[in-house]
Amino acid sequence: MNINKYDKNRELFMKAVKVIPAGIYGHLGPAEGCFTPVSAYPFFSQQAKGAYFWDVDGNRFIDYMCAYGPIILGYNDEEVDGAAIEQLKKGNCVTSPSSIMVEFAELMVDTVEMADWVFFAKNGGDVTSFAIMVARAATGRKKVILVNGGYHGVAPWTQQEGYPGIIKQDVENNFYVEWNNFEEVERIVKEHPGEIACFMATPYHHPVFADNELPADGYWQKIRKLCTDHGIVLAIDDVRCGFRLDMAGSDQYFGFKADLMCFCKAIANGWSVSALCGIDALKDAAASVKYTGSYWLSAVPFAAGIACLNKLKKIDAPKHLQEKGKKLTDGLVSIGKAHGFDLKVTGVESMWYMRIANDDSFLLHQEWVAECVRRGAFFTNHHNHFINWALTDEDIKKTHEIADEAFHILKKRHF
Repeated sequence: MNINKYDKNRELFMKAVKVIPAGIYGHLGPAEGCFTPVSAYPFFSQQAKGAYFWDVDGNRFIDYMCAYGPIILGYNDEEVDGAAIEQLKKGNCVTSPSSIMVEFAELMVDTVEMADWVFFAKNGGDVTSFAIMVARAATGRKKVILVNGGYHGVAPWTQQEGYPGIIKQDVENNFYVEWNNFEEVERIVKEHPGEIACFMATPYHHPVFADNELPADGYWQKIRKLCTDHGIVLAIDDVRCGFRLDMAGSDQYFGFKADLMCFCKAIANGWSVSALCGIDALKDAAASVKYTGSYWLSAVPFAAGIACLNKLKKIDAPKHLQEKGKKLTDGLVSIGKAHGFDLKVTGVESMWYMRIANDDSFLLHQEWVAECVRRGAFFTNHHNHFINWALTDEDIKKTHEIADEAFHILKKRHF
């Protein structure tokens, strides 16, 4: 099996570090922590199509990160991109927003079960921050409850005191609880009566560097009642899970109703748009908050979003993405077992997390992932992965062959 070489990637990266902080900053960069060892990974892509991308050295990868989630149908989906291009011919950023915004909003409200209204922005962090602002505007309170290890973006309130650029005042109104610990949430609410504006969490727990966890039986129903009884806004960060579990929203998948729902990743198959959906009772509060951006009402992503959501509905995407994910992960687990490795898979199959459980240091897992990437199956070490619609049975078969060879190499080196 061919082993990738990255000569042009390294050359381009050396140019990048001279003119760009860290060369590649943020979650797509080698400094982020999911690329270990860095030498196994490409730095720059050249093109992408369907389930694949090619780097600047011409290496092809079956992509299980999907741009960290935005690609749900496959790269350059013709229906979605065609709708975007047609709208571009008419107009994109215009002094008055395009009428297509109303069409997109109607589709979102029709699709997401809890939604009575929708507010559009660009990034997931835009709408998680807006959700907190809406909750505070509606309740007149300032405290929020968050889950340890949860990720809601990179605004100062989402980070930790002591991180570069973050000060005590940024996070002093946050309470942190452990996932699935209802009693801890209940205790904080009782100890701070009339102070909690919002409880925010992802629909299931998908942190980095840790197994993903589904909600315990009755967890969300108890949280829902607690929030209702105490006038607390229940906000769900569906940025990653949205439309991968249920087209009606991940709250519906787990059997409860949120007050606010944040969407982004899969909403337009890579075109930049995010959305906050809310209930009628919070509509006036949302309208009262000053919150906007130069490109938030650009029309092209709205057209892409309409095409994407309609196609996801037509193909019953959540069902089939989970079926593909199960076929992939069941095979990986079986192949690992045949070589003596306990590959543990957690979360929902359409965006699963995996680790080799034989070694708590993560070193074996990092080494296995690196060998897979070098052979053309793009995983990362400590983040959940994503399935996209364009992934074929042949891609899954090829991935299994790559994984088999990578496990064989690990066994030969260490056992």
